[in-house]
Amino acid sequence: MLKTCSPSSRVWSSLAIGLIALGAVAARAADKEAQNPAGEGDGIITVGPDYKIDPDLTDRGNPKGKSFVFSMPLAASKIFKGDDKTLDTARKPVRVERKITVYVPAAYKDGTKAPVLIIHDGPGPLSKVSNALDNLTISKDPNRSLPAFIAVAVENGGNDGKKSERGLEYDTMSDRLARFIHDEVLPAVLSNADIKAAYPGIAFTDNPWGRGVIGCSSGGAAALSMGWFRPDWFRRIIAYSGTFVAQQDDDAPEQAKYPHGAWDYHSELKLIENSEVKPLRIFTHVSEKDNHATDAEETFHNWPMAGLRTEAALKAKGYHHRFVFSQATGHCDKRVFDQTLANTLVWAWRGYHAD
Repeated sequence: MLKTCSPSSRVWSSLAIGLIALGAVAARAADKEAQNPAGEGDGIITVGPDYKIDPDLTDRGNPKGKSFVFSMPLAASKIFKGDDKTLDTARKPVRVERKITVYVPAAYKDGTKAPVLIIHDGPGPLSKVSNALDNLTISKDPNRSLPAFIAVAVENGGNDGKKSERGLEYDTMSDRLARFIHDEVLPAVLSNADIKAAYPGIAFTDNPWGRGVIGCSSGGAAALSMGWFRPDWFRRIIAYSGTFVAQQDDDAPEQAKYPHGAWDYHSELKLIENSEVKPLRIFTHVSEKDNHATDAEETFHNWPMAGLRTEAALKAKGYHHRFVFSQATGHCDKRVFDQTLANTLVWAWRGYHAD
């Protein structure tokens, strides 16, 4: 026999279902926020003028992971083939192929979906990142630990500045580099024969909070742009000595919308302040003696000014943001990495938990 419900019973039943649904939404929202917790570590930090390497960036004798190196021909790419019309290949040659260096930490368990850190200008700081993984993935201190992310260091396409392949990849204000990494590099890592032989079940997480990017100079600007234009793919951003200046190619199509390139993150266009807050966790840095403008015409190429203005824009908008100002140091100074990179990685990955 079917039991009928009174109207009041149906109301309470509907209300209960609604509350359950609301609770599920709240739980998802709380989980999302837990991936990017507020608080400790945000704000401005000044370091120097004396520097020393953080012990967690050195070999402390802990179990090591595996390293792999392979190449990707530029001509085989659908996104960065090395033949763009903006390039001046006669003066700034393009690489025939780019090296991809991958470090899988000892703490990674084959078959699980790993978080991933993209490193621009590979291998760059990969040796320090590898040591940090060796030391901090096994840390018992919850406030001083790292998830077992896989580090993928991607070599740029060659040369530097305007009219170069590296400049095209890193200084262009678009999602093109993010698409290249997401659509071409990461699948190439997962399909590499040597990597597959060592880790048959290797996989990357689809959770954008499990995907970070680090770079220095134009690589730093590129890190922010990857997250800015594709926060659905990359959300943890680390930019040292970021080139938040006007270094985009003058004849790039993006100039119509962003006439000063990455300078427009903080220019009179106020791209950061005039856009909705994106789900990003952002570290930036500038050195006291970073690349300076030499005269009035070089205003749009002043790294310290750009770094400070970017910091102010992110703060005004309410981003979870850490900014390091390093005294008595220059552009992409090794001493800054030696002292701060472990703390930067810990802060950048705070709150992450596996799927």
